[in-house]
Amino acid sequence: MTATGQHSRVILLLCFISTAACNMFAFTEEPSDRVGKSDGYCSRILRAQSNRKEVNTEFRLRVEGDPESYQPGSTYRVTLIASSPSYFRGFTLIALKAGTEGDRDEDYIGNFQIIDEEETQFMTNCPHAVTESTPRRRTSIQVFWTAPPSGSGCLLLKASIVQKRIIYFQDEGSLTKRMCEKESLYGDTTDKPLLDCCACGTAKYRVTFYGNWSEKIHPKDYPRRANHWSAIIGASHSKNYVLWEYGGFSSEGVKQVAELGSPVKMEEEIRQKGDDVLTVIKMKAQWPAWQPPNVRAAPSAEFSVDRTRHIMSFLTMLGPSPDWNVGLAAEDLCTKECGWVQKVVQDLIPWDAGTDSGVTYESPNKPTVPQDKIRPLTSLDHPQSPFYDPEGGAITPVARVVVERIARKGEQCNIVPDNVDDIVADIAQEEKEEDDTPETCIYSNWSPWSACSSATCEKGKRMRQRMLKAQLDLSVPCPHTQDFEPCMGPGCSDEDASTCMMSEWITWSPCSMSCGMGSRSRERYVKQFPDDGSVCTLPTEETENCVVNEECTPSSCLVTEWGEWDVCSATCGLGMKRRERMVKMPPADGSICGAEVLEVEKCMMPECHTIPCMLTPWSDWSDCSVTCGKGMRTRQRMLKSPVELGECTEELEQVEKCMLPECPIDCVMTEWTEWSECNKSCGKGHTIRRRVVNLEPQFGGDPCSETIQRKKCKIRKCNRGQANSDEKKRRKEQREKRRSKQGRAEVTSEHPGCKMRPWSSWTECTKLCGGGIQERLMTVKQRFKTAQLSSCKDRKEIRACNVHPC
Repeated sequence: MTATGQHSRVILLLCFISTAACNMFAFTEEPSDRVGKSDGYCSRILRAQSNRKEVNTEFRLRVEGDPESYQPGSTYRVTLIASSPSYFRGFTLIALKAGTEGDRDEDYIGNFQIIDEEETQFMTNCPHAVTESTPRRRTSIQVFWTAPPSGSGCLLLKASIVQKRIIYFQDEGSLTKRMCEKESLYGDTTDKPLLDCCACGTAKYRVTFYGNWSEKIHPKDYPRRANHWSAIIGASHSKNYVLWEYGGFSSEGVKQVAELGSPVKMEEEIRQKGDDVLTVIKMKAQWPAWQPPNVRAAPSAEFSVDRTRHIMSFLTMLGPSPDWNVGLAAEDLCTKECGWVQKVVQDLIPWDAGTDSGVTYESPNKPTVPQDKIRPLTSLDHPQSPFYDPEGGAITPVARVVVERIARKGEQCNIVPDNVDDIVADIAQEEKEEDDTPETCIYSNWSPWSACSSATCEKGKRMRQRMLKAQLDLSVPCPHTQDFEPCMGPGCSDEDASTCMMSEWITWSPCSMSCGMGSRSRERYVKQFPDDGSVCTLPTEETENCVVNEECTPSSCLVTEWGEWDVCSATCGLGMKRRERMVKMPPADGSICGAEVLEVEKCMMPECHTIPCMLTPWSDWSDCSVTCGKGMRTRQRMLKSPVELGECTEELEQVEKCMLPECPIDCVMTEWTEWSECNKSCGKGHTIRRRVVNLEPQFGGDPCSETIQRKKCKIRKCNRGQANSDEKKRRKEQREKRRSKQGRAEVTSEHPGCKMRPWSSWTECTKLCGGGIQERLMTVKQRFKTAQLSSCKDRKEIRACNVHPC
């Protein structure tokens, strides 16, 4: 090799040290008109490096969480680390499709994102690669890397580093990370970037949010007070609308959810998108953040998608926090096979909205200026972060979301056959009514609708109720706890029948006649009754004529047609009705006619009811019986009509629970001890007394005051010659007094004839909160002959502890 060739190769290797060397080489290697996509600058770097391989274990390329596979479209933190005392001056990072040589732009995969522009930058002549901003000593660098879309297969994350004048580039080992695409458990969705959807008809989904952010799973600095999930807000929308996305900036609506937990502005932004949005997704806030499933059901909501609006996004704030949220961004529910995804299950980690710079749950408000891009939180963000892990492990998910298809409507064009649920289920066209309840009002779920007050086709009313559990802000009024809507008696509405879901017809029964004309029947059953509790009016039985062997033998009998049905035996409710027919000609052989001449079936009349009670409207609810904590409130109504008109069983008074902010608990302390003896036997000294805290203040109660007091004491003036002797004498007297006190404590007046050991230490509290107990023991040390057995025995004391609410 010539000297010029050797020089060129050195410059090639130094391309990983600084972009200046790379730019110089771009003009010395070959003329620019020969550089094309097939033989680009990046590929020349790779070929130059591949001639120099050295194995070294001082340096390591790490992807956060050390995953074996990547989730398409997910963002990961990539770190290049030098183990002490090693360091490096320059580096380069690339991501390459497995099995490719890097000769083409298409060989490079995924996207890098710069975290610190003073540390890292994109290489000038090779924009797919990340390199150092300035050559200097360093032990680590970090960048974000977003995985490619679905269908990209396996890839290699490769790093090169420069330590002094040695370049390390490894095809295998600690500077190369191989990852393959994570297999989808629930069917392939449309690749990102989002493509047009080819599915037909519409689909209906239920999204359920399972929060598992709790002190048990995430113990570090967990906020015991005010921990919650804010109201969930989202939408099913077109690909032209972006609610939020990694690498994008938060809108004002996203910012208000992220920092304040308020969905109002976000909902306003969604509704302004018009035809780009099909369904607004809303779910209630959860206070506290976690409760066992048997105490509180996971919140859920239903939404629909169609061919143009097949994307689903939502977000909810993790509170308290600076601007941390979880959610799904642009989840495509349309499959490449022109169908609808059956189910999506996704574990969620928190992400940063880029609007506040706090690093802990309860950091003070510190706006990020200028605003940062939305990014996922990582375990290496800040040592004070509750998710910090010095090893850089993956963050334990704080929530899980399940999106499950519950129905499809319209002609479907996907090649995957429908299952039974797809065939039976249908989509209700009316969306659920919007609920504008303030987030500071915490209610129970609505009760089922009551029966309609009208049993005829005249208009009546029906009612449902809910209970106000807590009013977090007394300045914001809470809406009503009762809801009314107009209704008519069963069978009077044309829509009543459509709310009944029926099974398929069972096969026909055998013909009632073995010869000639008879009848046969079939049945079906109600799979789902109407939501309002009314009766299904669709028929559950069908009857039709049937003929068996028209040329019957003379032994058959001839019967007339069936007569009309009799009037129902009941005037209201469930009754019976019947119909008859006659035998026109008995069998010629004198046998008994086997044809049925009587039929009986059930009939349903309007619901029975008594004369309605004439009642006044309910009065307003009384004030809560307490000024803080849990209490009760009442309301009344009066009977307007005389009792003789009908026996009225309606309640005239209602009582429900009410919740006000927790009552403040003041600090509780013991009494002061006696003043100690003066610490000097002569001259100026001091004496002290103490007390201890029995109960810490809670919920804004009065704080604890001082636990030790000191005051001056002065005994006779010291004589210089006698100072030491007086001091020794004083100490001797104090020792004798302590022994005397100890002796008196061991032989108490409550236990004559006994010598008792001192009290043991208190045991640990049996509960961390909600009220537990502690014990301590005093045992018999010596029993004298004159002691009575009943009066000389071990003692035990019990006291309450940790009485603060959980």
